[in-house]
Amino acid sequence: MNDVSDLLQEIKNYYWVNQYLATSGQPTPEQFKIIQDAGYDVVINLALPTSDYAIVNEGAIVTGLGMVYVHIPVVWEAPKLEDIRLFFGVMESLSGRKVWVHCALNMRVSCFVYLYQKLKLNLPEEQASYPMSEIWQPNEVWTQFIEDVKGALSAIA
Repeated sequence: MNDVSDLLQEIKNYYWVNQYLATSGQPTPEQFKIIQDAGYDVVINLALPTSDYAIVNEGAIVTGLGMVYVHIPVVWEAPKLEDIRLFFGVMESLSGRKVWVHCALNMRVSCFVYLYQKLKLNLPEEQASYPMSEIWQPNEVWTQFIEDVKGALSAIA
């Protein structure tokens, strides 16, 4: 039988960020149990209900396992400053808890986690950009979003 860490590796675009944070693409319904078994007690979903691989009853699955479920639907083609502000607030409220953040493919999540690590945790660029730097080079929409967020929030972060 595989241990939990081996099973986590099977989740689409899974990245362990630190002892309190992991990110991925969309887990399957069965993989949420593995996430819970790994000690995560909060799942944040940044995908839309209509995103590729979305699970209609995801919130019920996650809460049925005794985990907290937070859904912040971020439009892929038009992420908003309000989305990142909400994400920052949720992340700050969960300090010290094991949090799993996912979207369809871990692309929008990786940008949100980058901005959180850069602007809120003040990590150096190389460290803050993980796992984004491993997953993708943000396209024009997301590059502009990153720059807009840095401009809007760096002074007040």
